[in-house]
Amino acid sequence: MATIAKPFGSRPYFRVPLAGGGVLELGVRPLVMGILNVTPDSFGDSGIVTPAEAIDRALEIEDEGADILDIGGESTRPGAEPVDAETERRRLLPVLEGLRGRLGIPISVDTYKAAVADAALDAGAHMVNDVSGLTYEPELAHVVGRRGASIVLMHTRGRSKDMYQEAEYSDVVVDVARELTARVDAAAAAGVPLEAIVVDPGIGFAKRPEHSYGVLARLSALADAVGRPVLVGPSRKSFMRAAAEGAEASDRDWTTAAAVTASVLGGAHIVRVHAIRPMVQVVRTAEEIRKAG
Repeated sequence: MATIAKPFGSRPYFRVPLAGGGVLELGVRPLVMGILNVTPDSFGDSGIVTPAEAIDRALEIEDEGADILDIGGESTRPGAEPVDAETERRRLLPVLEGLRGRLGIPISVDTYKAAVADAALDAGAHMVNDVSGLTYEPELAHVVGRRGASIVLMHTRGRSKDMYQEAEYSDVVVDVARELTARVDAAAAAGVPLEAIVVDPGIGFAKRPEHSYGVLARLSALADAVGRPVLVGPSRKSFMRAAAEGAEASDRDWTTAAAVTASVLGGAHIVRVHAIRPMVQVVRTAEEIRKAG
């Protein structure tokens, strides 16, 4: 009788340290990271611009079933204008300070700036989500290492305004895995413990739609090659625009559900999403399918 190969990706177990002494257990089940944009120009939602609104939404995100809150003060969508560190701190710190002692889930701060990350960790954040993979401000690694935080290193090329010019790959999964491994090595050399590093293949960043779909289709191979826990953030992104019949970002939750399912089946440890409650249900269902396989 022929041997039938396992159809889905494995998801190894990792214990990732958090600032403040906690630990994030990755691998028992896929975790849901809820997105909170404290910006006026977010692509995926209308943006929240007052601390009171942001604090209320953060508590809702926890109540809706998120395992991690990811809060950002600068839009990093393709083509976005950068903001200075002081503006980013002004947006983030009142929210983080207002959540101290009120939120029961870990907080990730979505920034590539060392000074912003340091201030956010002071204000109660536990981990850093760097869309540049330490290529914009390499000194961020020293902050993360010194503070005992964890870091998500995302794959990208170039800056927001020119990243699509860099979207040339001989094999997108092989190339992304190689470049992410180099970023992991750079972080470790700069003092970030290996166990504190999570990787993100950067769906939609410096990738045309076919590249993003290719990464999702072969996510397990990419994860095996890099050897670190994987976060995937496909939520409402433009690579799904054609499948969504041209719908605006806020109307792409059905296509997001398909991409989240593919991520879980491929062995993702964390999925980063806007619509928390429905995506929690998607993740649970996809995980039951993966376990059955």
